[in-house]
Amino acid sequence: MTRRSGTAVRTWPAATSSADRVRSPLPLGLTAAMELGLNLVVAAVAAYLIFKVGFAVLGSFARPAPEPPPPGEMRRVNLTYRCPLCGMELRVREALSEDPVPPRHCMDEMELVAPPE
Repeated sequence: MTRRSGTAVRTWPAATSSADRVRSPLPLGLTAAMELGLNLVVAAVAAYLIFKVGFAVLGSFARPAPEPPPPGEMRRVNLTYRCPLCGMELRVREALSEDPVPPRHCMDEMELVAPPE
């Protein structure tokens, strides 16, 4: 502390750089070269895992969509139709095409209620 005209002025301690700090002793009795080698091995393994996961994710985007089943084979659809006259509802779970022709009820075509999911 220094004194100026009767008042005490406190000063902050000087900032120390990282070079001024003393490193703690190396764990498990490792030398500096062994610690550096261990850090490099851990970094290489982490980089390998990150690249492996990244390429797997990118590879999943590159796969084409599966081919549609042959004509005449049943396809899974989830459509709900309603009769406009009597209100009867019908759920279609399998059809020959992705967009089947609406069924008929009360001598009229049924209306699509729920869009395909």
